[in-house]
Amino acid sequence: MSYGDQDSSKNIPLDVQGLRGRLIRYRDPSLRRSLTEIAITAVPLIGLWAAMWALLHVSYWLSLMLAVPAAGFLVRLFMIQHDCSHGAFFRHRAINDWVGRVIGVATLTPYDYWKRTHAAHHASSGNLDRRGIGDVSTVTVREYLAMSWRGRLGYRLYRHPAVMFGLGPAYLFLLQHRAPFGLMRGAGWSPWISTMATNAGIASVAALLVWLIGIGPFLAIHLPIAVLAASIGVWLFYVQHQFEDTAWAHEPIWSQPEAALHGSSHYDLPLVLRWFTANIGVHHVHHLNSRIPYYRLGEVLRNHPELSGVGRLTLWQSLRCIRFALWDESASRLVSFSALRKRKKIQPATTELAA
Repeated sequence: MSYGDQDSSKNIPLDVQGLRGRLIRYRDPSLRRSLTEIAITAVPLIGLWAAMWALLHVSYWLSLMLAVPAAGFLVRLFMIQHDCSHGAFFRHRAINDWVGRVIGVATLTPYDYWKRTHAAHHASSGNLDRRGIGDVSTVTVREYLAMSWRGRLGYRLYRHPAVMFGLGPAYLFLLQHRAPFGLMRGAGWSPWISTMATNAGIASVAALLVWLIGIGPFLAIHLPIAVLAASIGVWLFYVQHQFEDTAWAHEPIWSQPEAALHGSSHYDLPLVLRWFTANIGVHHVHHLNSRIPYYRLGEVLRNHPELSGVGRLTLWQSLRCIRFALWDESASRLVSFSALRKRKKIQPATTELAA
């Protein structure tokens, strides 16, 4: 089974190459809008951080409640950094890069290192022969069955929700991003320079805040915000590609435009969540043309309604994605561990009946 060539929900044939051409006109960012987006994201985040510090003297639980909206603004700030990495937020590459680097201190993400891995993700998304960089690790049913029991246990632990959306995000943003091991080949010292510069910026800002309010209050405020934002960010990335009807293929069948459209979801969130996540749910359009600023993705959907139903997931429907873990090449869809177990039970019985 190859890539779908139409919107299965509406049965409307889609010309992917033609769509890519028509999307070019949405790539131009507005300087005023981009600066406004930064201001309405960074200023409330700083205000909420200060309010959490003020509430510490009243009640830590009241302070902790503000960590939820603060994490939302931090996620939104990360999305601005994300657009900068694609050269989408400003017209000039240097401005995108320097704004992205500064934001990287707040998001605990070394900009140049992350930009490199994320570009690899866009270049190989949905390609079964080029997995492993910037992706959620995914194995096929055949690969899983060929694993040793230790390998299967390790993969199942990796895929457990407590690890995928709890321990994993905290480890990724707090520890793994502090040292870019595995990117030295062909990349030179650039990832390390970027990472160490970001680490120095983080250390400087943290030291200043610790000096002003103390290490206890600093950790009590910032750790919940950072960990919650990391979990939200990983969840969003997960849902964008780990849904049942996503698309994967081996070369030479794999096609980047087809994988962009059919391998990326349209996470149709409620309006408030759509704002906090900076339209990242319109992920199929983003993968078709990553140079479109996030504040123009809604315009694309309004002008191209045929894209609205492609890979569409509601908030409620997205919860089902947690159980999908294996790519079934025979069915061209993601399946769960339980579905594989049921299939293994049915197959021997079918074989016996046939005999």
